[in-house]
Amino acid sequence: MSDSFLRSMDLTAMTAQNVQAPRRPGRPSGGTKGTEKREHLLDTALNLFARQGIADTSLNAIAREAGVTPAMLHYYFHNREQLLDVLIEERFLPVRLAAGSVFDANADDPIAAFTQLAQRFIDISTAHPWFAPLWLREVMSDNGVLKQRMDERFGDAQRKAALKSITRWQAEGKLNADLEPSLLFITLFGMTLLPLATAPKWHSDNNSHGPQSAEVIARHAIALLSHGLGPQR
Repeated sequence: MSDSFLRSMDLTAMTAQNVQAPRRPGRPSGGTKGTEKREHLLDTALNLFARQGIADTSLNAIAREAGVTPAMLHYYFHNREQLLDVLIEERFLPVRLAAGSVFDANADDPIAAFTQLAQRFIDISTAHPWFAPLWLREVMSDNGVLKQRMDERFGDAQRKAALKSITRWQAEGKLNADLEPSLLFITLFGMTLLPLATAPKWHSDNNSHGPQSAEVIARHAIALLSHGLGPQR
């Protein structure tokens, strides 16, 4: 994966350089130590949410996992709703923007759009191990707390725009007309996020038939998207 892409997809960098983010409640206005503590709490929350779900994770559990007191956690985030809002703003919004940019950058090339999107999901999941299991648990599920929160925040305009692009590509003969547009993204998630999210189980079971690495998963997904099941011509 390229260094430039990783820089553009750094989920912890939401503000442009030399622009100071507005202070949130409880967030220190300066100081490296305070910033590092806050990022540690966000990372801990994400890892717990990915492992056991948002609804089943209390703020006290996050504090214990992070090795801080509940009072310290409440200093940075007054409640779980505020914590979720910060996570969406700083960790998930960049993913959403990157996904949408793939279609804008490849308006006339659906194969390039979907192969690049597959690679981006894999790169993000490799850099941030919480992403794949959390996305499957909390965004792909109709009852996921994160999905409900993101739907309230963003609506479905981006999804509708993507489906419109797929329909246009099919009408122009650039994409297989037999494909169901609404299933394409689920298929893409199944080829990328699902094997990445379940890889730890495969490895812990010493199962040699499981996915071996992110590189193998990426190559497999892109080969299917680019060439289908038939031999390359």
